[in-house]
Amino acid sequence: MTPPMHDARPPYQQAAEAIRSEIKAGKLKPGEQLPSHRELQERFGIANMTARSALRVLREEGLIYTVQGRGSYVADVIGPGGELVEAKRYTPPQTAAGTGEAPASTEPTGTLTEALLEVRDQLRTLNAEVQTLKREVAELKASQHP
Repeated sequence: MTPPMHDARPPYQQAAEAIRSEIKAGKLKPGEQLPSHRELQERFGIANMTARSALRVLREEGLIYTVQGRGSYVADVIGPGGELVEAKRYTPPQTAAGTGEAPASTEPTGTLTEALLEVRDQLRTLNAEVQTLKREVAELKASQHP
């Protein structure tokens, strides 16, 4: 799916839009690994740094995340109806207006939020490892059954 020739946007934006559309359409699902930089280069006819810029845009939007040495993956930002939802970070509530006391709330504190974000990042790393293992198993099976 090469972007149209008449598109005046920079190539990295065109590539980012094509990937964004695939995520919205459900062709790329949460947790699924994105193509490598080299595959994106070939697919869109762009340079390595241009492919990296496209992924950076999507990462900044919260649509993907990258695990060092493993690749980039679709983030968990798909709502129950299949629509993209904005990835938001929880910010703890401020003190109650004028009282200096914390409001009565059952929402998590900043420390708990940080712990949850760390767990999320660990789960993403584990997911990347699972994807790698699945590929290796498939390759082994294919090599045993010519």
